[in-house]
Amino acid sequence: MTSLGRLAIGRNFPRASGILFGLGLGGFFDGIVFHQLLQWHHMFSSFYPIASIENLEFNTFWDGVFHSATYLFFLAGLFILWRAGRRPHLSWSTKDLIGTGLIGFGNLIEGLIDHQLLGIHHVSETVERSAWPYWDVAFLVWGAAMLAGGCIMVRRKHA
Repeated sequence: MTSLGRLAIGRNFPRASGILFGLGLGGFFDGIVFHQLLQWHHMFSSFYPIASIENLEFNTFWDGVFHSATYLFFLAGLFILWRAGRRPHLSWSTKDLIGTGLIGFGNLIEGLIDHQLLGIHHVSETVERSAWPYWDVAFLVWGAAMLAGGCIMVRRKHA
């Protein structure tokens, strides 16, 4: 295939859709598992600990804002994929979809910004405070592993 053929508009899998799917699904996982089922943290629980009804209401509202944003990421991914799917000769790729989904699901941005930079919450606030950094680092390592796995999957498909 010529270099022009590789760059042809309408042929390549829309990687942005997979990344947005991954961000949305990663956010769903975080919100459902960490916020609701395990109740390890809420959106602003480092600043507003769940020690009163008012703080719980405040955190629950912002959890809902977070979940709404992840839903919008997922819908944006669906929109991009839908539009691309209507183009002739789209190169559909399971490896690209799964790989880019892993890249988005890994979401190091949330871990770096919310846990490290702003400290608005930590992965597990149910353990001793001295253990919080270990959980935060484990979250980043898990995200980095997914990001790396996704990049490897996409790169191998195109090698």
